[in-house]
Amino acid sequence: MDALNNLMFGFGIALDPINLMYVFIGVFAGTLIGMLPGLGPISALALMIPITFNLPPATGLILMAGVYYGAIFGGSTSSILLNAPGVAGTVATSFDGYPMARQGKAGKALAIAAYASFIGGTLSILGLMLIAPLLSKVAVSFGPTEYFALMVLGLTAVVSLSDKSLIKGLIAAVLGMMISIVGMDLQTGTERYTFGTLQLIEGIDFLVVALGIFALAEVFYMLLNPQRKNTPRNQIGSLKLSGAEVKEIAAPIGRSSILGFFTGVLPGAGATIGSFLGYSMEKRLAKDGNTFGKGNIKGVAAPEAANNAACGGSFVPLLTLGVPGSGTTAVLLGALLVMGVTPGPMMLEQRPEVFWGVIASMYVGNLFLLVLNLPLIPYIARILDAPRPLLLSLILIFCMVGVYGISFNTFDLVMLLIFGLIGLAMRLYGFPAAPLILGLILGALMEESMRRALQISGGDWSIFLSKPIALTLLLLAALSLLLPLLRKLRRNRQQPL
Repeated sequence: MDALNNLMFGFGIALDPINLMYVFIGVFAGTLIGMLPGLGPISALALMIPITFNLPPATGLILMAGVYYGAIFGGSTSSILLNAPGVAGTVATSFDGYPMARQGKAGKALAIAAYASFIGGTLSILGLMLIAPLLSKVAVSFGPTEYFALMVLGLTAVVSLSDKSLIKGLIAAVLGMMISIVGMDLQTGTERYTFGTLQLIEGIDFLVVALGIFALAEVFYMLLNPQRKNTPRNQIGSLKLSGAEVKEIAAPIGRSSILGFFTGVLPGAGATIGSFLGYSMEKRLAKDGNTFGKGNIKGVAAPEAANNAACGGSFVPLLTLGVPGSGTTAVLLGALLVMGVTPGPMMLEQRPEVFWGVIASMYVGNLFLLVLNLPLIPYIARILDAPRPLLLSLILIFCMVGVYGISFNTFDLVMLLIFGLIGLAMRLYGFPAAPLILGLILGALMEESMRRALQISGGDWSIFLSKPIALTLLLLAALSLLLPLLRKLRRNRQQPL
């Protein structure tokens, strides 16, 4: 009953006309930012901090939170239409969303993404409202050992889903991890994989790799296959879902929302890992798992529900512990401190208007996002009506502008070309892209967690086996790799000689 009263108190704040206006501004700006590869929610939130100086803390955080989950909501658009995921949390959406767009089902893919995002975001708000204090205690119990094991599980779960070859999946994951540690080791000052090039000292940005491996590789592949036809004009497809389709995606959305929320609660996990875990879970559970990556609607619904639910979950450690779970929530933490609000266990008592006002505003914001996006889908999807040469040019411009806008360095454009060629080679020779991208995202975090754990244990590797949570996660990771091998051996034995 207290939770309901607190939520009503929060809605009283969120439904204030000024706060409603800032909710709308935040989610609208976030949606546009998510659609355009290059900016990303971190850059947008950093630019928003000066705007919030003269706003009340609740209003300022409502605005910035709207930009955050609006960007994740809108990031699916470029992933589905152009195979150009500019937001890390929507990479998994492109695996089945883009094939659906190529099949003339862009409207349906965008509609599924919108519905799944709304449901995932709504369920995460309920979780944030009901069990935030309890989950904050669970999050505290995760140390560097447990985080390392969790990231190993996330990586192996995706690697094990490699359709054609587990070995190729492992190679792609290792390559991604190697890319992630390019640059200066901040702990020892050692240069790694820089080859004496000053431009590589700061490492390789995620966007350069993602746009190269996905979008630019797609351009090259389409150029190598001129016989492939573009999506027929005016065949965007229906936005309506049949009863069978609704039934088909209902369970994946529910499961992925719950998984995404609990993943978001863990500092360091966030929307990206949540979306990959949701996708891999549904591929394992689905009877038609072999059709994932070819335009399966569950492959769009699961990651979209998971990444939006993870956004809500990431507010648990931020607001109840003062611990940022990602780069985005770190910017939010800085903004709160600038506004004179200190997140932590006492925030519920000292600043309830901020805590409950933001939670209520997230529900209102999700409604705004659904109302904004669904009517615009037919117009947004018309980008696929463009003639093939124009479409390829548009993808290329998006990639180049997005990458150059990161650092205004032409070297990044050279790296974009290199990763485009690597992505093309991977596609031609059957290497999956998902393990590489997740290895890139998790590599540096895994290394940092491993180092901290070994520092705590004095270099004793048995620390990873002595912690119950870490041991359980590592055993699950081992099983995720062994089970596909055992299934393959079983199939080979059953085949007649």
